[in-house]
Amino acid sequence: MSYKVRAAFVSLLLLLSTFLELSPSRAETPSPEAVTIAKEMVVSLKMADQFKTMMPIFLQAMKPAIVQGRPDVDRDFDTLTPMMLEAFQARVDQMLDSVAIIYASHFTVDDLRALTAFYKTPTGQKFLKETPIVMQETMAAGQKFGQSAATEMRQRMIDELRKKGRDL
Repeated sequence: MSYKVRAAFVSLLLLLSTFLELSPSRAETPSPEAVTIAKEMVVSLKMADQFKTMMPIFLQAMKPAIVQGRPDVDRDFDTLTPMMLEAFQARVDQMLDSVAIIYASHFTVDDLRALTAFYKTPTGQKFLKETPIVMQETMAAGQKFGQSAATEMRQRMIDELRKKGRDL
């Protein structure tokens, strides 16, 4: 899997985990007013566009694992991709409703109003526009750091184990 595809896949996971808050949710049910305002915020965040943009990337990231170098499966995968994307598009509103409920469960009505107002400002719109790029650059930096740290830690562990007489 290429770096760009991996980065896109991880970006999607980060995006979904950010928007879906994979931590345990609160037990309280949000008020209808909070859900309504949260839906407005979800629209101002342009989440539907973000999900729609990420799904083709997600499908392409899955492709190598499914196709596994088989040309016939590759062709069928490409043929089925538009149908899969269309099926996903039909469910975006359901996803956005769920996201709105999650936000409404974690923020007060006043918080949601303030967030919605922020995302409608030029700075909020710039934040939304730049976030995917910032996430990609952050992931690249994190991957580079992780590789470097892993290499260094591996060597240090081997050195320390050898000091203790381990034959590695």
